[in-house]
Amino acid sequence: MKLAVVADTHGNLGGWQRALELAGDGADLIVHCGDVLYHGPKFEPVAGWAPRGLAQAINECPVPVLLARGNGDSEVDQLVLEVPLLNPLAFAQIDGLRVLVTHGHVQPLEETVALARKWAVDLLLTGHTHVPMVERHGGLTHVNPGTVTYPLAHEPARQRCTCAAWEDGAVTHFDVDTGETLAL
Repeated sequence: MKLAVVADTHGNLGGWQRALELAGDGADLIVHCGDVLYHGPKFEPVAGWAPRGLAQAINECPVPVLLARGNGDSEVDQLVLEVPLLNPLAFAQIDGLRVLVTHGHVQPLEETVALARKWAVDLLLTGHTHVPMVERHGGLTHVNPGTVTYPLAHEPARQRCTCAAWEDGAVTHFDVDTGETLAL
């Protein structure tokens, strides 16, 4: 089983498309960890941003999409998305894999990890920090795909636009601009 994991698109249609080219090939599910359109479907701060186009791409995606609400997502965004967006937590169980998705802004990460462990979650997916990472907490794997839009890492090697794929327990992060696989 394969999951494509994206976060913090902030209306960047091109970033979404490139992430799906890299991480979405053969994916059974696409997971977006929040801040999907950001500032509503009409907000276009620079050329290439197309929140309405991103909403349409998500609505027409042939692979199922699971979204968690980010701090930049709102009710107006839900008006143009057919996939539920307004829940701060999304949970899925696929082929025995228990997946918890949250943006990561509602509670401290350690509380989210404790909750995921309490619920016997196998894979915790978060966004919000715009920093790609993978950590293991016993049987729990925590992945942040980073962002396809605004990298905020302090470490130069992580100051990239990124996405991730989870496939049969292995996590791969991709540089969205170069297609390079990252070693995290």
